[in-house]
Amino acid sequence: MKSNKIFTYLLWGVGLVLLPLVLQNFGNAWVRIADMALLYVLLAVGLNIVVGYAGLLDLGYVAFFAVGAYMYALLASPHLTDTFPVIAALLPGGLHAPLWLIVPVAAATAGLFGLLLGAPTLKLRGDYLAIVTLGFGEIIRVFLNNLDQPYNITNGPKGIDQIDSISFFGIELGKKLDLGGFEIASVSLYFYLFLSLVLIAILISHRIQHSRIGRAWMAIREDEIAAKAMGLNTRNLKLLAFGMGATFGGVSGAMFAGFQGFVSPESFSLMESVMIVAMVVLGGLGHLPGVILGAILLSALPEVLRYVAGPLQALTDGRLDAAILRQLLIALAMITIMLMRPRGLWPSPEHGKSLLAKEGA
Repeated sequence: MKSNKIFTYLLWGVGLVLLPLVLQNFGNAWVRIADMALLYVLLAVGLNIVVGYAGLLDLGYVAFFAVGAYMYALLASPHLTDTFPVIAALLPGGLHAPLWLIVPVAAATAGLFGLLLGAPTLKLRGDYLAIVTLGFGEIIRVFLNNLDQPYNITNGPKGIDQIDSISFFGIELGKKLDLGGFEIASVSLYFYLFLSLVLIAILISHRIQHSRIGRAWMAIREDEIAAKAMGLNTRNLKLLAFGMGATFGGVSGAMFAGFQGFVSPESFSLMESVMIVAMVVLGGLGHLPGVILGAILLSALPEVLRYVAGPLQALTDGRLDAAILRQLLIALAMITIMLMRPRGLWPSPEHGKSLLAKEGA
């Protein structure tokens, strides 16, 4: 049994290593879709800590994504040196922070914002918590949109460009890599970096789930009053969930900024938060394999449906807008999934009272 499991893992590993090399033969656009899917998996794994494990409905999670992205943009672009003469005098060569510095800073800053969000919401539950977190996400987006005066920090709605591409162990991922005549495209190099981060995030999340903290979060999710009566410090545990989940969002945002080379507030709208929550819910709340599946499907589906919406638009002589039709197809797919699989595509196994009730029925 153990040897079969190891063999399965090896097959998955070989498949993931070869995936971008195969996809780049069909065009770099397909590899970009896979890259963005991995970033959304990282976001979904982080949100699953807050929503899936601790049961705290967070509709402002995209704010941490934005914080990480702007942190990378400010530390690895000429924006600050061009805007503030003091910084330009201190760093005449420009501000080009390395990856090993940016990722911890982005994670720590996002984690701090997670604590700031969690602190005033400790006594809120359900719909009230959702409304407050939704407002927090919009506040961050509005701040990013307006922090171009009196001091130009975020460059407002114009966004920040000329962001350095990610360099890893001396390899610049923004350029293709030539290995003995075999070319690995830039988007494929990003795929391997994002895959490594996703695997680390999954390992951390899995270990947390089966730790004392993870079990305490699940106790709060099931019945907060009973958890408090059993001696659990629900305040600190909730803050820890918000902070831990936010760090994943910050890392994903930093990778997004390095990958795109440009960030603007438009990328961090409420719709993005809703989509990330939908990934967790549609995949299976609190179940890591389900969350990963939901993130991959919902991040790749809009791009794949571009190839369906175009021909359908042509059939109607252009009377239907392809973008609107694509959103309609996504909505229909989500409704169908929830009607057929109300607990998600890959829900966590039933246990305890729910399983006994099902067997008794």
